[in-house]
Amino acid sequence: MVLEQESKTQDIDLQDVGLLGGTDATCFDAKEAWYPVFFLRDLERTTPNAFTLLGIDLVIWWDRATDSWRAMRDQCPHRLVPLSEGRIAEDGLLECPYHGWAFTGEGKCDRIPQQNEDDRANQAVRACIPVFATAESQGLLFVYGGDFTVASQVPIPTIAPYDSADPAWICMTISRDLPYDAVTLMENVLDASHLPFTHHKSVGNRVNAAPMDLEVMSTGRNGFVGHWAEGPRKGKLGAQDTTFVAPNLMWHDLTSKLFGRTITAVYATPTRKGECRLFAMFPFQLSSPIPRFFIKWTPNWYSHINQNSILEDDQIFLHWQERALTKSGGSDRFSQAFYLPTKADRFVFEFRQWFSAFGADPFPNQTLPIRQSREALLDRYHSHTKHCKSCRTALKNILILQRLLVALGAMALVSAMVVPTMGIAALAIGLVWYKLNDFKEGYYRGPAIPARNRN
Repeated sequence: MVLEQESKTQDIDLQDVGLLGGTDATCFDAKEAWYPVFFLRDLERTTPNAFTLLGIDLVIWWDRATDSWRAMRDQCPHRLVPLSEGRIAEDGLLECPYHGWAFTGEGKCDRIPQQNEDDRANQAVRACIPVFATAESQGLLFVYGGDFTVASQVPIPTIAPYDSADPAWICMTISRDLPYDAVTLMENVLDASHLPFTHHKSVGNRVNAAPMDLEVMSTGRNGFVGHWAEGPRKGKLGAQDTTFVAPNLMWHDLTSKLFGRTITAVYATPTRKGECRLFAMFPFQLSSPIPRFFIKWTPNWYSHINQNSILEDDQIFLHWQERALTKSGGSDRFSQAFYLPTKADRFVFEFRQWFSAFGADPFPNQTLPIRQSREALLDRYHSHTKHCKSCRTALKNILILQRLLVALGAMALVSAMVVPTMGIAALAIGLVWYKLNDFKEGYYRGPAIPARNRN
């Protein structure tokens, strides 16, 4: 089921229950919501794309018949192999890699190569694949996690102040698979008080730590709106507003005379228990043309190196923290497990209270996987690079360039036997290769020591 964008990108009324989260006003069904699964720029139309949403393996693919993205269960009904390992056939259908069964965008089996001409096994209900509703908005592909027949009645969680068609906005983005729950991610990004310490020397500074008088202005089943009157950097930048749209979106909105308007927005898409995919968006309306120019023209593959480092500032201890919370009784006992004595914890308290009050756990009664090593937690290639078209392409180009430099370096060394000055050229080529290798590592893994702990 594909939905027209115009009918869906409405602002969410946080007090209006509607069908978001299901029809029961006393609880929030995490399946009955829209979740981003890819930035549109990272999707390949010529190959199937795999994604896991709420523990369900999906195949995302471009349907030429309808010029739209499709989301289906990533499992052939024949022998249960993943369709994402298959291909888009010449006629535009999704083809299973095992026996060549082919499927339409509606999940119907179009052909079974092994059946006789008069057979109709492909028309049986058992030959069909469950289909999930999809929609596009603000550069993202969304998939509806629940009943696709009601998906059109549930608004897409969009960043209300941000209009991607408005040229005044410049937007930096990144996505990454994180080794902790979407709930842990949402709690973390709602907590602005951790920034001066956790992200010291990256995007924060310890000297800016100060009391924070956070207020919740309105709250309800579908989220809450908060206000920080003083704002960041001890009031030097102005007031900041925070919005949480259940179950997976938040943004901080700050307007200052110094920088202009800046939004920090994060989607937390639950993939499996203890895992999620982050989609971060940073829309700017900058008052100065110089930083605007540099932000607009900085390629994603370059900015993602720094953005991944920022994510890794707290990645390791958040992975451990949620296991400590589980041992202390879990989210239902958060107020006993966490000591939250200041108003700086107001948004964390409000979010955890919402999560427990409405039973919004997407993976009830499931246990966290075993704790990963520090090395595994700092992986970038599998958690980001291979999913990001820009970084994937940059890494490929670096590898090609390094091979070329090796060949040129070898030629320079041989030539140095006749022309001694070629030895200098060989040394220069080696230095360039070394610098490229250092940059290349940024696409495979993060630094062992975060910026805040370096001398």
